[in-house]
Amino acid sequence: MDAIIRFTVNAKPHEVATDPDRPLLDVLREDLQLTGAKYGCGEGQCGACSVLVDGKRVFSCRTGIASVAEKSVTTIEGLAAGEALHPVQEAFLSESAFQCGYCTPGMVIAAIALLKQNPRPSDADIVAGMNRNLCRCCSYASYHKAVKRAAEATPQAAAQDGR
Repeated sequence: MDAIIRFTVNAKPHEVATDPDRPLLDVLREDLQLTGAKYGCGEGQCGACSVLVDGKRVFSCRTGIASVAEKSVTTIEGLAAGEALHPVQEAFLSESAFQCGYCTPGMVIAAIALLKQNPRPSDADIVAGMNRNLCRCCSYASYHKAVKRAAEATPQAAAQDGR
């Protein structure tokens, strides 16, 4: 039986009537046409579906829509301020930290969550913080450099989640 779920996505209120157990990823992609978060494994193991819920990273493929009721969701589409990219997006662009780009939105979200928790991460902290995100192109070194660049550039700005 469908339920009405109210939540905020990228600073805009939304209301959907859907199965409360339906994955957040499906609602974002199919109902709201926000396709930045990707379906990767469907098991919360690859990080391609990462979004921020009240500032914390979650795997949207394994997060039921009912669990985000009355909460704030930030997707990759909600990070930029107009034409100005988020500092982490800028760092990823500067480091050419992507190849095919499929995992990049999840990597950016993971980096923001890491920097929010630890604005000055060590190399080991970056490895640990990004560990739950997989890249089939093996661009890990570029991602690592991008996170380091974002942390060094403006740690407070890099930790903001676009809201």
